[in-house]
Amino acid sequence: MLNIVFLTNSWLTSFNQPGLCITVAMLLHYFLLAAFTWMCLESVHFYLALVKVFNVYVPKYILKCCIAGWGIPAIVITLVLIINKDFYGNGSLSKSHPYSNFCWIQDNTVFYISVVAYFFLIFLMNTAMFIIVLLQIHSVKTRTQKTSRFWKR
Repeated sequence: MLNIVFLTNSWLTSFNQPGLCITVAMLLHYFLLAAFTWMCLESVHFYLALVKVFNVYVPKYILKCCIAGWGIPAIVITLVLIINKDFYGNGSLSKSHPYSNFCWIQDNTVFYISVVAYFFLIFLMNTAMFIIVLLQIHSVKTRTQKTSRFWKR
């Protein structure tokens, strides 16, 4: 959906309908955040599968992942819309972007908080999960090598 909204954004902007532009910008923002959130959920699943291998039963795991994957971005979008729906719009209407024909977030502060900071948090979480998984794999490898050396003796 992110790709579809992104590819049709310029075409939909050409209709010069402010409501349509706000909707397209909001959908683009939502699906971008949803993609980041699902990437984070994949790293959590990776952690559970490779580090917490046994005794990791989470009741209604898929439902909880879906609520987090689709709900957290919805909360961010709702907050932006509640604060000011005019944060979304056509860049060609602003003086700082006179030649852009693309519906997106118009305020730099909102962009940095709701996209860049969000991505940075997801990136930190994924990096932490990756390091933990690598350390777990390394410790399993070390234990296996020690065991095989013991049996060889």
